[in-house]
Amino acid sequence: MTVGEHLEELRSRMIWALGGFAIVLVVCLVFSQQYVFPAFCAPLLHALRANDINPQLVTNDVSEGFMVYIRISLITAAALAAPWILYQLWLFVAAGLYPQERRYVTKYLPLSIALLISGMLLVYFVVLPLTLDFFISFSIGIPLPGEMETTAATQPAGPPVAVPYLAGNPPNPADGQIWFDTTQQRLKVFLVGKVRVIRFGADELVSPEISLDNYMSLVVAMLLSFGLSFQLPLVVLALVRLGILDLEMLKSSRRYVYFIMVIVAAIITPGQDIPSLVGLTVPLCLLFELGVWLAREPKGAGAGAV
Repeated sequence: MTVGEHLEELRSRMIWALGGFAIVLVVCLVFSQQYVFPAFCAPLLHALRANDINPQLVTNDVSEGFMVYIRISLITAAALAAPWILYQLWLFVAAGLYPQERRYVTKYLPLSIALLISGMLLVYFVVLPLTLDFFISFSIGIPLPGEMETTAATQPAGPPVAVPYLAGNPPNPADGQIWFDTTQQRLKVFLVGKVRVIRFGADELVSPEISLDNYMSLVVAMLLSFGLSFQLPLVVLALVRLGILDLEMLKSSRRYVYFIMVIVAAIITPGQDIPSLVGLTVPLCLLFELGVWLAREPKGAGAGAV
């Protein structure tokens, strides 16, 4: 193929890739508010409920909710369309590779995708909940100064008002009626024909009010950092096969490698907290061992088999 034919092929593949991405993006924009947003916010809402804090996020700007909605839709669409985009890229690149190089790509690309997904699942189901619970529990653990505390003796006489506990909203609430929804752990009041939520926080010196934009930025950063970090076995494999690193040297230097893993995890962990640090360091060490295992030569094969 001439240079012009290569450019035409690249143009064609880019059109197909962007077309697939555009279709997925439209679907994400339609269903983002109903499914994607709740999925992203679920770990935080669970952590807030576990610490008896009103499970809601706040926005600090008029356009913040809309801009986060667009950004999350773009990120989700890119993640869902990634297999199609990679397939189009592969069709363009494969024509210029030798058969042995194509075998390497087709052999290890599924492993790369599996590692990426595993890292993101680890964040969503393990590391992120632990991180959020650690931060929120620490924040609400700071007590009020003694002079700010109140006792029953300083309060006016009379019985306190009891708020009823309901599993959901009442069927026909009256205007001004107030209740605590145990299913959502929210204090609600019925005003002007609509159910409203009364925000409440912890009875401590610090009560978190988490911004939607800051929370989404934290989640995306953790997903990307863990997903890319889980490519470590393939990086080790490539460095050994290219002769940049020696396999025996890696095996004998495990203690130094593990120490480097702790430093790397501390640098790239967005939260800079103990749960995230441990949650990334341990998998990195295990992934390093997986890379060493993948880089070993098959039995009975010499250097020419690599």
